[in-house]
Amino acid sequence: MLRVLVTIIVLVSVSSVSATEKGKKLKKGAYDAASTNYNVLYPLGSGQERVQCLARGSCNQKILTCPKECPERKPKMNKKKKACFIDCSSKCEVTCKWRKANCNGYGSLCYDPRFVGGDGVMFYFHGNKDGNFAIVSDENLQINAHFIGTRPAGRTRDFTWVQAFSVMFDSHNLVIAAKKVASWDDSVDSLVVRWNGEEVEVPTEGEGEWRIDLDEREVIVERTDERNNVRVTVSGIVQIDIQVRPIGKEEDRVHKYQLPKDDAFAHLETQFKFFNLSDLVEGVLGKTYRPGYVSPVKTGVPMPMMGGEDKYQTPSLFSPLCNVCRFQGKTGPGVAKY
Repeated sequence: MLRVLVTIIVLVSVSSVSATEKGKKLKKGAYDAASTNYNVLYPLGSGQERVQCLARGSCNQKILTCPKECPERKPKMNKKKKACFIDCSSKCEVTCKWRKANCNGYGSLCYDPRFVGGDGVMFYFHGNKDGNFAIVSDENLQINAHFIGTRPAGRTRDFTWVQAFSVMFDSHNLVIAAKKVASWDDSVDSLVVRWNGEEVEVPTEGEGEWRIDLDEREVIVERTDERNNVRVTVSGIVQIDIQVRPIGKEEDRVHKYQLPKDDAFAHLETQFKFFNLSDLVEGVLGKTYRPGYVSPVKTGVPMPMMGGEDKYQTPSLFSPLCNVCRFQGKTGPGVAKY
């Protein structure tokens, strides 16, 4: 009887080992979504991952198990496998979802820059070749985008795409960029990540992630495919799904971009999810998250345009300054003073 009791105690202890006990506790900011507030338990024998919810409410302390159709939260083959999304909020459920940018979803920025705002309205913002623009500017978050582009003879504006993002918060800066490549090769990683000015390597093995613990939050860059796809998480501030892709020959022909043969125009397709934005948030995308925001773009036309280049242009990719910018963070290794 005693031997059976000891066995049961050991099994219970092992099965409830959380991410905290394995040295991988996820630091939760004060405004993190309840949906992702949980501890990771050991998976079932079938490989299905499990968590114990820590969010307040009816789901607190409940154990949720990923379905057989998507047993893992972070599958490495993102294009072929859906991930298990765990929601510890009042929904208290698990669902299978793709872990990649949805270019038709809220907070997306793709193509010849086409946005879908926080209000669900689609619009274009072309900026200009080699320009830098504030996509989001708030008290403790500034996201700038660097535009690349080309202007064929006879056109009055540039064709543009986003080549890099600079995410500034507190006194830190995280840059995600696409490398310039002459020709595209799916087997080559064309993604660059820099933390406070220093390039970092995102592993392809194991957890497939780079992370750093700060006093107030945690920053994670995790691969969502073998190459050219990542999810960036700055706890309590923003989550970004990013894919690097080129302009293909057929796309070039159809849109008459007339791209040079020595540049594939590798660029970023992105979807943002924000936490704790203020009511006065600014930026090309940011302002669409304001309460009561009414879009000024003309709907019902093929390319509804959003102006404001003069308001949102910044001196550099790393500058938090523009005519309407609101960033109040401290200058640091990757945040310019001007």
